[in-house]
Amino acid sequence: MVVLVTGANGQLGQSLQFIAKNYPELHFVFCSSSDLDITNLESCQAVFLKIKPNYCINAAAYTAVDKAESEPEKANLINVIGPKNLAAVCKEFSSVLLHISTDFVFDGSKNIPYNETDIPNPTGVYGQTKLDGEKAIQAVFENYYIIRTSWVYSQFGNNFMKTMLRLASERDSISVVNDQIGTPTNAVDLANALIQIILTDNRQPTTDNFGVYNFSNEGQCSWYDFAKEIFKINNIKIDLKPIPTSSFPTPAKRPKYSVLDKTKINSTFGLEIKNWELSLKRTNSI
Repeated sequence: MVVLVTGANGQLGQSLQFIAKNYPELHFVFCSSSDLDITNLESCQAVFLKIKPNYCINAAAYTAVDKAESEPEKANLINVIGPKNLAAVCKEFSSVLLHISTDFVFDGSKNIPYNETDIPNPTGVYGQTKLDGEKAIQAVFENYYIIRTSWVYSQFGNNFMKTMLRLASERDSISVVNDQIGTPTNAVDLANALIQIILTDNRQPTTDNFGVYNFSNEGQCSWYDFAKEIFKINNIKIDLKPIPTSSFPTPAKRPKYSVLDKTKINSTFGLEIKNWELSLKRTNSI
């Protein structure tokens, strides 16, 4: 069974490469943007014609949340046109598409976890393009799994955990916002979840499971709590100060609350989802 992965050099792409050996029944083909330009339909068709994937995991995305405010065309090209092209070639080649979306499709006005039926209301360009990407896929065909996730980090790529560790080596004091609440997601846990979806889907002659799902680790915290745990696990002594969002203005507005309800993905695929603190400890032991 052939699984094509776009965005091979991103942290999810690298996390999938890290665990691929654990799934010998799957043949993974990892494509970076130079191997497969998802914004170009002909590039997608050429790669699919050569590889003929049963599944395509779209881990390619424009994720620079603040930069998107000044680069809306580029964000739209990668987050909307790209998924639309992949959906079209998946339909043409009878492949199943697994697409990664985000908690940023919500405005953060709730104070209980978001489920898949809550109405999206993005507050910035990044969130809007990710939502438009979801809609573009849904307009093309039905054989998709859209996975919304949050606060992704790992030992790979650029992310909050690695930024905190770098800053701690450069400074004596760090200030981190404490009034945005969400859930850190270990990219390796997300990668494993995607593979479990593929294995479950492949065992069924027909499926009613296609659709939108939430996935993150369990629990919730603020960015300040997340940073505090990172330093604790790594035995780093630093002056960590909690600050309100108003003291750290950014071009893009962040959701104040974006915890995701995992009931649907749990009940459908029987996933064992780790608590975020436990997963963070495991990441640091690799």
